[in-house]
Amino acid sequence: MSTNKTLYHRLGGYDAISTVVHELISRLMADKQLGRFWENRGIDGINREKQLLIDCLCANAGGPVLYTGRENRVSHRGMGITEQDWVVFTGHLQDTLNHFQVPDNEQADVLAFIEGTRADIID
Repeated sequence: MSTNKTLYHRLGGYDAISTVVHELISRLMADKQLGRFWENRGIDGINREKQLLIDCLCANAGGPVLYTGRENRVSHRGMGITEQDWVVFTGHLQDTLNHFQVPDNEQADVLAFIEGTRADIID
């Protein structure tokens, strides 16, 4: 039996990733700069967005989850996301990971994955 665990397992699996996503989205929505992306959005749309993010992160971390959402380039096109928005977002992500005491190695892996999506998200 292999002792190499996927990032999904090292993060604590589905429930842990879901908890982090819910906290992160709450922080982003409350942010003065980033909150504009959720203005005038219905609860159902926000919940769907959370679920898609959970599925995406779980699947990309090696978990047994199928991500059925669109590619980042398509789903973020035209949103006007700037470099400064990205910096604020990654700050909230880092703070959220710290809040849940995610170990440094796992944080680095999460942040490396997220950084790899940057070019497809920033306009």
